[in-house]
Amino acid sequence: MTNGNPAKLIIRFTIPLLISNLFHQLYNMVDTLIVGRTLGLNALAAVGSCGSIVFLVLGFANGMTAGFSIVISQQFGSEDEQALQKSFFHSLILSLAAAALFTGLSLTFARKGLMLLRTQEELLEECVGYVRIIFGGILISVFSCLFTNVIRAMGDSRPTLYFNAAACLVNIVLDYTFIRGFGMGVEGAALATVISQLLVLVLCVFYMMKKYPALRLERKRCRFEMREAGVQLKLGSAMGLQNSIISVGAMLVQYALNGIGTTAIAAFSAAQKIEMIAHMPMMSLGTAVTTYVAQNYGAKKADRIWKGVRQSAYIGIGFGMIMGVVNTLFGGFFASFFIPGQAEAIAFAHRYLSISSKLYFVLAALYVYRSSLQGVGQSVIPSFAGVMELVMRATAAIVLSAKIGFTGICWANPLAWIGACVPCVIAYYVTKRRLYKKKFGSAPGAVER
Repeated sequence: MTNGNPAKLIIRFTIPLLISNLFHQLYNMVDTLIVGRTLGLNALAAVGSCGSIVFLVLGFANGMTAGFSIVISQQFGSEDEQALQKSFFHSLILSLAAAALFTGLSLTFARKGLMLLRTQEELLEECVGYVRIIFGGILISVFSCLFTNVIRAMGDSRPTLYFNAAACLVNIVLDYTFIRGFGMGVEGAALATVISQLLVLVLCVFYMMKKYPALRLERKRCRFEMREAGVQLKLGSAMGLQNSIISVGAMLVQYALNGIGTTAIAAFSAAQKIEMIAHMPMMSLGTAVTTYVAQNYGAKKADRIWKGVRQSAYIGIGFGMIMGVVNTLFGGFFASFFIPGQAEAIAFAHRYLSISSKLYFVLAALYVYRSSLQGVGQSVIPSFAGVMELVMRATAAIVLSAKIGFTGICWANPLAWIGACVPCVIAYYVTKRRLYKKKFGSAPGAVER
């Protein structure tokens, strides 16, 4: 990532990352598709009702391990193998501790959390069974996220494509086996997901040990140091908290949805799965920008950072506009695959997609600029942006939904993107001058000719 044309490198990194994320999302979509078409609307609504509380826990874990990998990426860019090993060791210890904590808390409070969200009584037991299996596999999820992020931090996005493709195929087979063959219901979908993540974890371990000798820990470097742990925790906890703040907003939206009814819940669940496909290219681009910026930050190549971020913003915003048009025109058609024959639910899903897709370009800018800040180790502004997301999403969920019903909920995400994007864009240009002048001894653009 530190040599060559920035746009080509970022696109080359993004494409396998995008396909990998699509496969990862595909096996989540398969759960929804199979549940919706074989178990019915109530079962689909049950899985949808679990989404926000699951993301609260697993979203924090994913953000936390992504933060750990940024430190590793910076050290890989600086070619400091000793520091790289130390950071990798500390990421393992911190991830293990976090997984143990998350498992205990989530299993203890799963039912209470679902009840606080006003989960409908007829859905509650299915929801509890689903989340307990997902949360029982948190250790697998945390280390799967960690090793995937570490591999990508090394500038290597292709292997995770293959791993997620294999996991997707396994998940599809297991979904049909557990749900249709064994009659396990929504719990079968959850178990299939956990086993698929275990496959990704195993494949990542074998690949890292073979491809990156620097990650084979030496005993003399396996000493826990509070200073090193603090560096990782600062960025990891900030990114994890950012995801959790977003998930709290999603829980407020779910709370409002649960008050509207099963049809709205199922429609929203289907629309969210469709929207995630549209978001994947922008999300993947953001991950690529983080790795690109972090490695060039470690290598002290300021000129490459500015050029790469600018080119990424053009690419992301352009793609966001294209996907906005696609979902506006064909959102109802896509929703019909998840909720066949449910005309009212399909209309709800299409309404949601028609509103949110018009501001995908804002989301694209948010991913690029927030990722660039995280790549240089900036944690305050991205966390503040997460708070702004929460405020805007909560306003739509509580205030707008009370006034205009489901349409108010449709505005929750677009308003959240605007609230988060504005401070990130401002902070990027402020950081561009202040931080880099201090670190590199020159103002931005001084070496970019």
